[in-house]
Amino acid sequence: MASTEWGERSTAELMSKYVAKDTGIGVPNEGWRICLAHEFKEKRKPFQAKDVSLSNVLEHIGLGLRYLKWWYRKTQIEKKAPFIDMFGPLPLRQIYGAPLGGIGGGTITRGWRGEFCRWQLNPGMYHYTTVIANQFTVCLRRGCQTVYQQVLSVERPPTLQGWNWGYCGEYAFYHALYPRAWTVYHLPGQNVTLTCRQVSPILPHDYQDSSLPVAVFAWDVENHNDYDLDVAIMLTMVNGSGHKDDKRGGHWNEPFHLEKDGQAVSGVLLHHCTPVNPYTLCIAARHMPDRQVSHQTAFSPKGTCSGLWSDLITDGRLDSPTGPSPPVQKGEEVAAALAVSCSVGARGRGGLEMSLSWDMPTITFGSGERRHDRRYTRFFGTKGNAAPSLAHHALLHYPRWEETIEEWQRPILQDSALPSWYKSALFNELYFVADGGTVWTELPEDSDVSGGLRSEDGGLPAQPTAIKEYGRFAYLEGQEYRMYNTYDVHFYASFALVMLWPKLALSLQYDIAGSVIQQDPTERLHLMSGQCSAVKAKNVVPHDIGDPDDEPWQRVNAYLIHDTANWKDLNLKFVLQVYRDFHVTQDQEYLRDMWPICKAVMESELRFDLDGDGLIENSGYADQTYDAWTVTGPSAYCGGLWLASTCVMSKMARLLEDEPAYLLYKDILQRGSAAFDKLLWNGKYYNYDSSGRSLSNSVMSDQCAGQWFLRASGLGDGEFQAFPKDKVLSSLKSVFDLNVMSFAGGQMGAVNGMRPEGVPDRSSVQSDEVWIGVVYGLAATMIHEGMLQEGLRTAEGCYRTVWERLGMAFQTPEAYCEKGIYRSLAYMRPLSIWAMQWALDGARSRRLRDDAPGQTGDSTAPREES
Repeated sequence: MASTEWGERSTAELMSKYVAKDTGIGVPNEGWRICLAHEFKEKRKPFQAKDVSLSNVLEHIGLGLRYLKWWYRKTQIEKKAPFIDMFGPLPLRQIYGAPLGGIGGGTITRGWRGEFCRWQLNPGMYHYTTVIANQFTVCLRRGCQTVYQQVLSVERPPTLQGWNWGYCGEYAFYHALYPRAWTVYHLPGQNVTLTCRQVSPILPHDYQDSSLPVAVFAWDVENHNDYDLDVAIMLTMVNGSGHKDDKRGGHWNEPFHLEKDGQAVSGVLLHHCTPVNPYTLCIAARHMPDRQVSHQTAFSPKGTCSGLWSDLITDGRLDSPTGPSPPVQKGEEVAAALAVSCSVGARGRGGLEMSLSWDMPTITFGSGERRHDRRYTRFFGTKGNAAPSLAHHALLHYPRWEETIEEWQRPILQDSALPSWYKSALFNELYFVADGGTVWTELPEDSDVSGGLRSEDGGLPAQPTAIKEYGRFAYLEGQEYRMYNTYDVHFYASFALVMLWPKLALSLQYDIAGSVIQQDPTERLHLMSGQCSAVKAKNVVPHDIGDPDDEPWQRVNAYLIHDTANWKDLNLKFVLQVYRDFHVTQDQEYLRDMWPICKAVMESELRFDLDGDGLIENSGYADQTYDAWTVTGPSAYCGGLWLASTCVMSKMARLLEDEPAYLLYKDILQRGSAAFDKLLWNGKYYNYDSSGRSLSNSVMSDQCAGQWFLRASGLGDGEFQAFPKDKVLSSLKSVFDLNVMSFAGGQMGAVNGMRPEGVPDRSSVQSDEVWIGVVYGLAATMIHEGMLQEGLRTAEGCYRTVWERLGMAFQTPEAYCEKGIYRSLAYMRPLSIWAMQWALDGARSRRLRDDAPGQTGDSTAPREES
């Protein structure tokens, strides 16, 4: 399907300033491409307390006062960062590109103009500093004379004036197709083109190399001249990350040379000696025939720094001193440089490669109570001396990584039925799996994740195989909303994990299941109600597993706005994910382990069926997802999730031969479905809630979330149907006509709430927002129901808005409004775009089955993984 005309204009605008003709080497057609000279016209501001309407201010004045008091104590007395900072939201910086590194070992993000500008080495804690001395520089020599030397940066900083800055961005472009990215530089007046390819080991179904904190920069050089050239690329790197710790003193560098398996690698180690979570950065290159590797162990990245520049310009190499540098004094910084050079014949091509790795093997979170070994230490050890081996492994194995990546991406990229924007969105949104403050740790030998109730007593194993063999996994709700594994959001994002790293998806589920059984009776104040209640109730899914500034896994529910014990949707989303994960993995042991937990949480939910009609009821802020949108009585969202959960409970009971449970939930489903239709169906769609108030008939974009998960789990028809197909289709058509096409000219996705007369519902701060991750889930639902064109059009609006209009690449927010503001940059939920791919795979599988003569198939059988 061709992109829309307005979409094609949006894409072309990003490259409108590119004046060169070079296309680079090996740059794919699909992905996100932008000229280095581009400037985004629209500048948005983050949502803040002042953006709340007067009516909502009056309604939530108590919350505001309680939050202010809590925020002051947290920031001014405890000197800690609040898990959500309403007074210090991240400003929009339209600069980010694909992050470096694998999963769970920390990330370093490079901007699309080449800057090193976002750092997450300490687990879950970000800082957003551009380290200007971290640069690539090219040196061209003809004969024995340097003819050109240029920092490959458009910046003109006030420091390092001895370097040649100000590369013209009109001669270069950036192209991202995560986990790889390319920058193509035409060197004005030199008749030379450079292509820098950035590779990180994000490898589906790989649980070893995917955990490595490394990245490789592979450079292709095209010499269009009639004479030979010597070409050198220099990488400079500061010992640190732009944090105040860089100047605390004691940091030092040393050169290294490692030869193993007949292959040699050398470079510089930058030892960052902080009292908490020390680490080593490593810049390295592989020794190959006709390649020269040289280094500068230490230089000061302040002043003019002309000495280093002159060192390279003299002969295209660095001095390569031996021995370590002395530890720097307090207040000083130290940096290192690595240069790799080769000869490129007339009209010829050449190649250079170097790596960046970092080794922070053992981590502590904010409380400092426990030490955790990162996943990669299973393969490279915990001693803190693995950086050379990591570099060696990366430089030798990255060609295989690229083969794996290309084999994975090829079927989607070559599918002519899919629009280009979708291919870019699908892979580039995956950045958050690594750059979501992600941690992936080993399970200590003495750990017990069962929550105290073992398998023999109807609980869980102390160390489930999924965690023992594949480790513990956690990612933040968002870089601004600092809570790990926020479960109502993971519900949407989880498709990426279960499709690409299913063992991590199961590991996360076991951790959640163990916490369900636990309880924490500690009383604390909840900011919304102003009431005190227990931190965690038994048989209730936690909102999250903790704040990285505290002690995740040990203290759950960092979210203290609401008392989540009475949320309806968290338990239901657990049940729905259990069966969906089983449908994908066919892991019988997992299903058996989770069954008693599912029964416990569903029994907890039955208390909300107040009138015995088989349908749970709401009061106030009844679900965690839309926690600022008041609801009364049965609602389309929670009611739909409830019916879908009773449906999968009856399916699981049938598979596990639990006849009493099957009969119980089959009965509840039948009664609940009748009540759901009676109370909420209005002839075109399901009302927001059943209260009968003036806004209860608002059109909610997410009203078919329960049906979405049924379809994604191979259910929704025949014996395991919860919603009539004609009503689902009518609801989706209403959402498309109103929430999508009647909002912002149909070019910004689906607004959360829309009035039947075609104006947004502005009754809450959430109802008139567009939630990108919800939109991708809605699009997946449409695709499951045969509305392919509508689904793609719905999702396209979000991609175009975020990536091409607002400059939010690699920081997709939770939400934006039609004009002016956005909320919560770099958010988990947009990973739900992988639910669209799951739906597309399912539609393709159904077509193949239908086209096969004599084949009826089983609608509940798992589809092949993407």
